[in-house]
Amino acid sequence: MSPAATLVLLHGWGAHGGVWAEVSARLGDRIAVQAPDIDGSGSVDDAVDRLAARSPARCVVAGWSLGGQLALSWAQRHPAQVTGLILLAATPRFVAAPDWKHGMAAAAFEEFAAMVEADAAVALRRFRLLETRGDVCARAAIRQLDRLLAARMTGDAAVLARMLGWLRDTDLRAVLPAIRQPVLVIHGDRDSVVAPAAADFLAAQLPRARFERIAGAAHAPFVSAAERVCVLINGFCNDS
Repeated sequence: MSPAATLVLLHGWGAHGGVWAEVSARLGDRIAVQAPDIDGSGSVDDAVDRLAARSPARCVVAGWSLGGQLALSWAQRHPAQVTGLILLAATPRFVAAPDWKHGMAAAAFEEFAAMVEADAAVALRRFRLLETRGDVCARAAIRQLDRLLAARMTGDAAVLARMLGWLRDTDLRAVLPAIRQPVLVIHGDRDSVVAPAAADFLAAQLPRARFERIAGAAHAPFVSAAERVCVLINGFCNDS
């Protein structure tokens, strides 16, 4: 990717584009960065097509968690537009299944979905704690996440529930071998939301993937290990 090309950053569930503010600030003098809010209406395919329509004809797409699944779907649906992928704390399938042991137990997922319906604010706070649990910089990471996301609300309960449905229903394992773009997989070795084994699977199944494990990081390595992650992103964008 040339230095003038665009990097599109996709946030995760319960967040918004503002979560990328520090990453954008670190990269912005070298890479053109866009960090859109993801419209939670319709299906995953609808969301991806809307993002593609608003983005440059050629771009690198980076996605965090749910955003990683959208990035993979984007590369599949619009391969000529996506010149490279960066997957942070991502998984091809979020919920466990008989043939997928690296996801959240279905019962635990449904319990959390019920919590979102009952009190979205409480559910979001619990999720923030889970995102940073185990990180060697957990206290600083949750303070930073709170600061980045405090600028505005992350959506009402109906939108949050619909996007949880995306996480529940999406399974991209079968399409991974057909994604031919270069891919950088970044994952914290202390992630409590998405098992590091899911990242191992991505790196093994994507034909042009490179895997970078971030020691001591949990589910938000771009927050707790921002300098390291930004160096990796910058290098990938300039090499792709």
